[in-house]
Amino acid sequence: MLVQFQIADFIDRAAGVYGDRIGVVDEPDQPAPSHGEVTYREIAARAKRQAAKLDELGIGFGERVAVVSHNSARLLTSFFGVAGHGRVLVPVNFRLRPDEVSYIVEHSGARMLLVDPEIADELADVTAEFKYVIGNDDDIYAAEGVEPKPWTPDENATATINYTSGTTARPKGVQITHRNIWVNAVTFGLHAGVTDRDVYLHTLPMFHANGWGMPFAMAGLGVPQVVIRKIDGAEILRRVEEHGVTVMCAAPAVVAAVLEAAADWEGEIPGRDKVRIIVAGAPPPTKTVARVEQELGWEFIQIYGLTETSPLLTINRTRAEWDDLDPEARASKLVRAGAPAVGVRLSTDAAGEVLARSNVVLEGYWQNPDETERCLADDWFHTGDGGVIGDDGYLTIQDRKKDVIITGGENVSSIEVEDVLFSHPAVQEVAVIGVPSEKWGETIKALVVLAPDEHATEADLIAWCKDRAAGYKAPTSIEFRDELARTATGKLQKFKLRAPYWEAQGKQIN
Repeated sequence: MLVQFQIADFIDRAAGVYGDRIGVVDEPDQPAPSHGEVTYREIAARAKRQAAKLDELGIGFGERVAVVSHNSARLLTSFFGVAGHGRVLVPVNFRLRPDEVSYIVEHSGARMLLVDPEIADELADVTAEFKYVIGNDDDIYAAEGVEPKPWTPDENATATINYTSGTTARPKGVQITHRNIWVNAVTFGLHAGVTDRDVYLHTLPMFHANGWGMPFAMAGLGVPQVVIRKIDGAEILRRVEEHGVTVMCAAPAVVAAVLEAAADWEGEIPGRDKVRIIVAGAPPPTKTVARVEQELGWEFIQIYGLTETSPLLTINRTRAEWDDLDPEARASKLVRAGAPAVGVRLSTDAAGEVLARSNVVLEGYWQNPDETERCLADDWFHTGDGGVIGDDGYLTIQDRKKDVIITGGENVSSIEVEDVLFSHPAVQEVAVIGVPSEKWGETIKALVVLAPDEHATEADLIAWCKDRAAGYKAPTSIEFRDELARTATGKLQKFKLRAPYWEAQGKQIN
């Protein structure tokens, strides 16, 4: 018997087995009316009403719905109301500039656009056939009792298109299927040891790789999901204490924020010996990992993956063999990317690029067959990262072959930043690289050669970038040089430009 995997499996089980349990605790402090505490039965009902609304508007199966929103119960419900009922959800990074959002809406062909009230004015000129500011639920949901049209499940159908920065200035739309999401959620839940006794905190943006798949995994296991809209270390600790949170996912910057807040926390740190914090983007320094165990009493879990892999490829969780190690020694093992998750095969090619095969690998890049063919060549997914696989099967990432910088969990195309800087009349040459940052994992540095008789300060160029791209894409530092070393053919070798900043790290990424 072959039963098609579908996103709806997770919310259907939640409603059937844990229907009366609080499924989502919405962010109380937001510009749209908060949904408050919502049971899983209510979430499933709202998802059906959202699908019925799409029916009413004539948005058919396979058509796209874009959402630009901070974390919220409505965004979480849309995973099931849109993608779970045969449409394609396009979750968009709310930090992007209006022109970047416009590109994604247009490129994806989204007929509906939902916008968070906080950024509605900023995105006023971004258009779609149906555009609503989130807040009036009559715009999103049909009347109670209206049943949506049935969708015939197809596990190979695209469920979401997630746009990610790449090696070109334009983001690429990653097509993730129902099968990709299903396998990722189940595998992630297995490796993270999730049970219905857990409580999950959405410190990770839901737009980012579908919240790494946690909305699905947690729903399927009946886990209450606590929504936090804006990240603050002390507020994370407060919600851990208030709601009994036991698991969360985070970028290294969030780990740093919690550790900083813990230093001023009065009383015992909440969640001690209970919380598991799952970290990706770029591993924090060894001493930071050790501090999580020593100062917070939380378990640190490292993963590695990409938006293109749904994302879980490897997981690194402390194991029985490491129990007798001191925290620093244990931390030194945990900063590796980890061992392949169940169902993942890893290899490296002659150049050291990490290759992966798994049921979580993307279907392709939306309307980009050439890039799809390149990244899936020889029936392997080419990650663009350089690494080594040890005798114990654990992967260590050593270099990023793509021109991508991961800062605070966000992917930034160095080429995109270079394009913005090149548009400044004083800039003659520029190379943008990632350099180590204890807080952000990596941060953006621009190496700039000014044109003859031109003048610009570091502050000038950083402000120029912030005016023309999302703020998180702007360099945090500018270094002026007389020239940039090139090969005989005139090509910049960024690994050589990065090398002096990374010598103490023993690798080319953090």
